[in-house]
Amino acid sequence: MRSTLVVKFGGHAMTDDSGLFAAAIRDARESGLNVIVVHGGGPQINAEISSRGITPRFIGGFRFTDQATLAAVEEVLIRQVGPMIAQALNSHSIPAIAISGRTVLRAKKLIHLGDGTPVDLGFVGEVVSIDLSPVDAALANSQVPVISPVASDIERDGALNINADLAAAAIAGALDAEALIVMTDVPGIYRNWPDKDSLITSITRDDLYSIKDSFTEGMAPKVAACLEAIDNGARAVRIIDGKDPLAFAMALENSGGTLVSA
Repeated sequence: MRSTLVVKFGGHAMTDDSGLFAAAIRDARESGLNVIVVHGGGPQINAEISSRGITPRFIGGFRFTDQATLAAVEEVLIRQVGPMIAQALNSHSIPAIAISGRTVLRAKKLIHLGDGTPVDLGFVGEVVSIDLSPVDAALANSQVPVISPVASDIERDGALNINADLAAAAIAGALDAEALIVMTDVPGIYRNWPDKDSLITSITRDDLYSIKDSFTEGMAPKVAACLEAIDNGARAVRIIDGKDPLAFAMALENSGGTLVSA
C-alpha cells in the first residue's frame, strides 16, 4: 500500500506561480506517495468579503464567520481557489481534481478555543467525522484530491467554515498519513511569536502539548492542528514557510521549518 502525504497549501503560498510546488508534488508522487492537498484561501477571502463591504474579524486565530461571510467563504474556496489549484496542477501534467470539503468533512459548531475559553465564532466548525470515499475515488483514478476546508454541518442543513490547518490535520489523521506538511505564512512554530529567535525546529507531540496554551492568535490553530493530526494517526507534522518556493522541496527531504513527531 502506498504511503500518504497530506499537504496544507496556504493562501499566501498560492502567490508562487513558478511551478516549484507542482514539481515537488510530482516528485512526491514519483517517489511512491499518494498526495492529498487541503487548501486555504485567507487573502482571497479577505479580498472578497471586503468587496462586499464586510470587515474581516479574527478571534483567537479563527475567522469570525457570519452568514454573509460564510457565503463568501464558500464562493471563494469551493468555486474559485480549489478549481484554480487543480487546474494549475493539471497544467503541469499532474492529474488533479477539486473536491468540496462539504462532501468529505462533517462538523459541529466550534464553541471553545484551544485553551477551553468559550467563544462565539459564528459559522465556524470543528470536524467530528470524515467521509473518505471522494478522496479514495480520486486516488484510485491516480488524481491528486484538492480539498476545500468547508464542512457539512451535522446539526443543520448548511455549511461550516473550518480552519484549513485543522481540516488538513483531520484528514491526515483519518488517512494515517506518513506526514502532514503545513505550508503557512511563517517559517514554523515560535515559542514566543514574533521573536524570530524562538523558532522550534523539532519537538515531540508530548512536549508541544505541554506548552500548547502559551500560543495565541494564528499560532494557536497551527499548534492544535499538529496535535490533532498526530493524535488521530498521522506520524509527523512539519510546518514550513509557504512563501519560500524551496521550502516544500526541502520538507520532502525531511528538513526545514518545525517538525512535530509522535
